[in-house]
Amino acid sequence: MRRFFTLLLVTGLLVACSESTNFTVSGTVKGLKKGTLYLQRIQDTALVNIDSIVVDGDPEFEFSLTIDEPEVLYLHLDKVDASGYDDRILFFAEPGEMNITTSLKNFEGFAAVMGAENQMRWTEFQKMNQKFNDKNVDLIKGSYDAQVSGVQEDILKYDDSLQRLLRSKYRYTGQFASTHADLEMAPFLILSQIPDANVTYLDTIYKRFPNKIKRSKYGKQLEKLIQERKAAQE
Repeated sequence: MRRFFTLLLVTGLLVACSESTNFTVSGTVKGLKKGTLYLQRIQDTALVNIDSIVVDGDPEFEFSLTIDEPEVLYLHLDKVDASGYDDRILFFAEPGEMNITTSLKNFEGFAAVMGAENQMRWTEFQKMNQKFNDKNVDLIKGSYDAQVSGVQEDILKYDDSLQRLLRSKYRYTGQFASTHADLEMAPFLILSQIPDANVTYLDTIYKRFPNKIKRSKYGKQLEKLIQERKAAQE
């Protein structure tokens, strides 16, 4: 009888532990021999550690935790042998399982993140956003060269091109968020990419979100931003 109750207690503990988490992120950092991986989130505007794993020979990792709703988390690498490549990977976590495969050499740039719908759409947006960023770098270089040469016509041309590119990025971001308004990623996209856009434009996008998204973590933050922007204009 005593063995039966002991077994029952152990089984209960295992079930309780399994029910205490609803999200798992696992993966591999190719080439990593020693270092520490941190799972992080933004809390009260500060980046805080949720959990950590000390890597000693095995490049595979796994974190399990409970999340109340889809949210952005970060995987941070703190290397022991050299600090030149320390970096963070931003990903959109939601209940279920995710996988991150990356490398020591280019921790963020080589990251392949497999997740649910929010992460899939975030990755999709990032690919297009990188094209905007690359074009922006080219235009800034051209603008600098034009200013050095002093050719006013070229200076104005590059300034106009930079402004048009910025407007294009803002339109694309807003349209992408509106297209995927049923995802928690949408308000985060606005907050992280175009928080300084015209407040009427932001409000128009926000009103397209269903109530579930308006009540989400980033939906509430976006509503607060819009209210503060409107108040500042009064």
